[in-house]
Amino acid sequence: MIQDYDHYDGLGLSALIKKGEVTPSELLTSAINRIEELNPALNAVINKTYKDAQKALKTIDLTRPFAGVPILLKNAQQDLKGQPLSVGSKVLSNYISDEDAEYVIRLKKSGVLILGQTNVPEFALLGITEPSYFGPTRNPWNLNFTPGGSSGGSAAAVASGMVPIAGGNDGGGSIRIPAAFTGLFGMKPTRGRTPVGPKKGRSWQGASVDHVLSKTVRDSAAMLDETQGFEKTAAFHIPDFTGSYLQSMNAPVEKEIKIAFSCESPIGTKVHPECKEAVLNTVKLLDEMGYIVEETAPLIDGKKLAESYMTMYFGEVAAQMVKAEASTGQKVRMNDVEPSTWLLHQLGSTISVGEFVQALQVWDDSAKIMEAFHEEYTFYITPTTAFPPSRIGELNPAPLERFLMRLVGMTNSAGLLKKSGFVDELAAKSLERTPFTQLANLSGQPAMSLPMHLTPDGLPCGVQVMAARGREDLLFRLAGELEKSPLWKILNPPLIS
Repeated sequence: MIQDYDHYDGLGLSALIKKGEVTPSELLTSAINRIEELNPALNAVINKTYKDAQKALKTIDLTRPFAGVPILLKNAQQDLKGQPLSVGSKVLSNYISDEDAEYVIRLKKSGVLILGQTNVPEFALLGITEPSYFGPTRNPWNLNFTPGGSSGGSAAAVASGMVPIAGGNDGGGSIRIPAAFTGLFGMKPTRGRTPVGPKKGRSWQGASVDHVLSKTVRDSAAMLDETQGFEKTAAFHIPDFTGSYLQSMNAPVEKEIKIAFSCESPIGTKVHPECKEAVLNTVKLLDEMGYIVEETAPLIDGKKLAESYMTMYFGEVAAQMVKAEASTGQKVRMNDVEPSTWLLHQLGSTISVGEFVQALQVWDDSAKIMEAFHEEYTFYITPTTAFPPSRIGELNPAPLERFLMRLVGMTNSAGLLKKSGFVDELAAKSLERTPFTQLANLSGQPAMSLPMHLTPDGLPCGVQVMAARGREDLLFRLAGELEKSPLWKILNPPLIS
């Protein structure tokens, strides 16, 4: 066992191996023991690949930046050949990936050892990780609360010290939300920065991007160095970053730049005082550091943007059900999935092609507005989420909502429900706790969540920072500066202290 294993980041662990202070086998054993110790309480890891990791010990390349570092993959999009990819649903419980995803291939080339796959909500749809099939994942800071979603299992694993890095993907906040809830650093790269193939050229119409959750900024930066770059079959391309993200984070940001911030929900809903305080304290720090900070927001119709996001969301769920049927060769029926998933599928079936195309136009319009906004303001700061973590089960559908979901499912009356205004209420409820993160997904920008605050109850709150498309380097530079501040709250949660 390695003393203080859980206190090291990925690059730190790899350095121990390269210096000869520990062997890769000792490091792997420490990670496995940590997972076995904590996973019964957290339910973060749903599939373990220890034997494959032990075989891979023989081929470790010590020249690679993450040589011998144990990681976990998210059980969504990150296909691992020969392993299940259930995406949190019993419908896909028997689906086995026949090849590695390109993103996983690039992870492996960085030198990591993959120890398993992490828990996700059904079809990775929610900002909490409480799938009926696998059960809820719990937050290491307090087991009664959620670690967020959809990369909730990965967040819980990293925050608890099982592994220093874990895979995630972010289609509406699914890296940043769990990072905010567990005191981690979470970066959503620019659309097209990391690969999505080989089985598809886009994910969620380009809204979803793969990367990692990490304890430190440098692990995230170094891993993006390893995974970013051109993919021939991708629908979206962005010029490769020819520098080094790891090196860029050590360069200071020019003090003459302007930084915008807002604590107001873009859809007009409530924002918890603790989430506002997280931003205000960060803004105060930036002001003291000499930056020009202004309270302002881009002129985007937040409700219209939210509607366009939900249109895509409904449509993608309907498409996912078709894909599930093709993968399994069996018809998916109402009782095969969770009630909320079935309702989303039914609503997706009511969306016209015209509505879907119009929704994508809203994305493009928002991207234009944000590009102009960033010509004046280098960074845009908001809360990552509008509320701290919810309790496990708190966001489950109420009895009346469950009744309506089942009624719609049995009668195929989603069209009538849509006309009644219930869908608008559903969208508002769905996004009221997380209204800030979708903008970056739809505009294609990079955005990060920084661990800058703890509530009086000892739960983390994140601060989101966005930059213009292609400027992850600027985000890493700012994060590198803020990581040195006393506000930065990457600490070992009480569960493992």
